[in-house]
Amino acid sequence: MTPRERFIVALERRPIVGRVPHFELVFFLTMEAFGKVHPSHRHYGQWEQMSERERQLHREDQADLFVMTARRYEHGAIFLHPNPGREEEQLRMIDLVREKSGDEFFLMLHGDATFSIPNGQEMQKMAVWFYENFDEAKAQADENVNRMLERAERLAKQGGLDGFALCADYCFNTGPFLNPEMFSELVTPYLVRLCKGLRDLGFYVIKHTDGNIMPIVDQLASAKPHALHSLDPQGGVDIAEVKRLYGDQLCLIGNVNCGLLQSGTDEEVIESARYCIRHGMPGYGYIFSTSNCAYTGLPLERYELMWKIWHEEAIYPESAEAVVSKPSRLERAPAKH
Repeated sequence: MTPRERFIVALERRPIVGRVPHFELVFFLTMEAFGKVHPSHRHYGQWEQMSERERQLHREDQADLFVMTARRYEHGAIFLHPNPGREEEQLRMIDLVREKSGDEFFLMLHGDATFSIPNGQEMQKMAVWFYENFDEAKAQADENVNRMLERAERLAKQGGLDGFALCADYCFNTGPFLNPEMFSELVTPYLVRLCKGLRDLGFYVIKHTDGNIMPIVDQLASAKPHALHSLDPQGGVDIAEVKRLYGDQLCLIGNVNCGLLQSGTDEEVIESARYCIRHGMPGYGYIFSTSNCAYTGLPLERYELMWKIWHEEAIYPESAEAVVSKPSRLERAPAKH
């Protein structure tokens, strides 16, 4: 199977033989790995003044870097984040990466439309607005989903895209930014509708959020994304517990401790990777990754140490019966490509 096919098998929680699929939501370490600035770190202040030929050179370079990263580190998926990030550039990037790699990789874009943690300057203002304008907030949440599903319809017509990463963060390390009761009114119904709408269009859905999700993990599962990322251990999230609770419903992605990758010992990094492998693999429906991304400032050798453990140890046996607790397959609309 291609890396894309293996990634899809994991999202659908079907049995698989051989190495567990792996990817990173973003791999920012491109200067160390390839001597190239990551697309998100490039400043295109003169984009409007560029000739179309200059723009195309920039697009080609970004697409090459996405594919180079996925091939070197054996990622099954590429989260496309072209710069500039406007919709027409996203459409061009999908086509470019497909031209360069065919159906080798699963391609996704950011596609969340739900309320996320406000930034520090907006936190108080947003909290007051939620409490004083509750019905207006729900109407805004509904409209945000409408616009996202309209965009997804346009992307579905073009083809080439496999799914979306829903990257609205909901939680601090201590818990969600809204209490579970408010979350159930201001976020969950709209996340449910968004996931269903994207699935009905034939897309796969990966829900990302950092922090301590445990007070709302039941609500996240009820929205029926195909997968949950990033299972943040710095927020007290244990992949073994989430697997026990929802491994028969969701593919799980992440949980290798980013804090240890940055400041722990090599032995702690190795144990964190092995813990995730040990508890993520049983029953299938598991994709190996960090608990966030390969972020700026992370030493490349630490990422590659984690990667080495995955490469050597995260391997399903030839006999599918050797892996316990096979879950039922998720029901979904057929993907359009």
